[in-house]
Amino acid sequence: MKKDSFDVIIIGGGINGVGVARDAAMRGYNVLLLEKQDLSGGATGACSGMIHGGIRYLMNDRTVTKMSCTDSGYIQRIARHMIFRIPFVMPVLKSDSFSKIYLELAEVYFSAYDRYQPLKNGLPHARLSKETLKEVIPLITDDAIGAVTTDEWGIDPFRLAIENAKSAESYGAEIKLGYEVMDFIIENRVIKGVVALNRNTGRREEFYAKIVANLTGPWSDRLTRNISKANKVRPSRGVHIIFDRRYLNFAVIAKAVDGRQVFICPHQNGMILGTTDDDYYGDLDRPYATLDDVEYLYEAMERVIPDIRKFRAVRTMTGVRPTIYEYNKYEDDLTRDHRIIDHKETDNIEGFLSMIGGKLAAYRLMSEEFVDVIDRKLGRKNICKTMSEPLPGEREPYSIDEYCALSNISRDIVARLIYRYGCQAKEILDRVNKEPLLGEVVCHCEGVIRAEIEYAVEREWAKELMHIRRRTRLGTGPCQGMRCSLRAAQILALKMNLPLSAAKDIFFGFIQRRWGGRRFILNEKQTKSEELFFRNMVDIWRD
Repeated sequence: MKKDSFDVIIIGGGINGVGVARDAAMRGYNVLLLEKQDLSGGATGACSGMIHGGIRYLMNDRTVTKMSCTDSGYIQRIARHMIFRIPFVMPVLKSDSFSKIYLELAEVYFSAYDRYQPLKNGLPHARLSKETLKEVIPLITDDAIGAVTTDEWGIDPFRLAIENAKSAESYGAEIKLGYEVMDFIIENRVIKGVVALNRNTGRREEFYAKIVANLTGPWSDRLTRNISKANKVRPSRGVHIIFDRRYLNFAVIAKAVDGRQVFICPHQNGMILGTTDDDYYGDLDRPYATLDDVEYLYEAMERVIPDIRKFRAVRTMTGVRPTIYEYNKYEDDLTRDHRIIDHKETDNIEGFLSMIGGKLAAYRLMSEEFVDVIDRKLGRKNICKTMSEPLPGEREPYSIDEYCALSNISRDIVARLIYRYGCQAKEILDRVNKEPLLGEVVCHCEGVIRAEIEYAVEREWAKELMHIRRRTRLGTGPCQGMRCSLRAAQILALKMNLPLSAAKDIFFGFIQRRWGGRRFILNEKQTKSEELFFRNMVDIWRD
């Protein structure tokens, strides 16, 4: 099937893909984005969920630190409703070598980082005595002699990607999910378009454009290996442990056995412990944690939080970083900078651009640089507006009292809706006002209502329960979907005009996908509980 021509075809629906789609569409380009699975379903959704300043890179990659801090400030401006502050604490232990000197050096290091804090609206560092540290974090080890603080910002990466995609669509971009690019249409060393497999129909379709942009992250060199050797990526697997609730109100930094810094931080309704950094050669579509990854993180954190193993872990989260390839270098020393590749210069192929590397914290700036290259290639000169134009949720003022008056939904759920959707929460509440049954709380752990599920299907390209989870956090709380996913599957089946019997397959498919992130983290009692749950569910369906 032949399709219409576009100015730009973007391959990949991670944060870089949707960021470039938004910027290009805002500059007046006719944009098509193709994603084989789901928006933010790869490295973006498996990151630490922070638009941080990159303090780890201050010593050997200061450019990344400045870039991350600068863009963090811009992202906060365009997505205020999604941002939350995370205060970090780095304790110094008596058992550390030269601990007193190390504490002094740590304060000097954090003082240098303070120069970049104004760029991202962060507070300057503070030095904590042993007594103050114990008061702030009672669970901290008695071995600590003091600490230094710093300031970072958290965000929901799934919502950030969705909002960028919705913004791009509002400016005319087409967003197509379930389209896997299988080949390139090349004439006389010029890429004219792509051949994509429509996974929804099983048919191959052709799309044409003046510029084809490869923004597939860790998949980059695999996608282009037959036409280019310039997209060499060194995939690096990062593993996090997710806990069921907030046990701390501060993030804590610790050192792993190999000297790498790891952290545990409060994030939305839970906590995240991460992360590992290991070369990865496996299936990019299904990266999973191992028992060694889990033990590595626990061993590191229990030096500063001795009771860490008493926290209830509910799953692991694994992603693959699209790190720029370098040989004979330790994974943690690889640059977190990005590289834009014009394949005319590297492979004598016109009309083809790629970007590899980078971080969530600087996605907007990276997208701006990428579209600047598109401008030069097409002989245009447009002005980037993404640093000042708010994302859809920030386009109108909103008030929790005003929104509470729109329906009989509890104030807590309204506040949650505002955090996730900003002013778009009004659309969801208007639905409930017109049809009160849509106010049904489906996921009690996260406060997800039925109207959100239907909104995700109608307005945010959701077609599966995993899509619903990414857009609403359904099934991410303490029960991990055990109470809500069956009901959600029924709602999804009805909304997709499927027979109600299809809810069974939707439900079991969702639980099976989620099992991969849980198998190495569950303790004995949790495993028995899940076994009992599945037996009961099988009996229910038989009846």
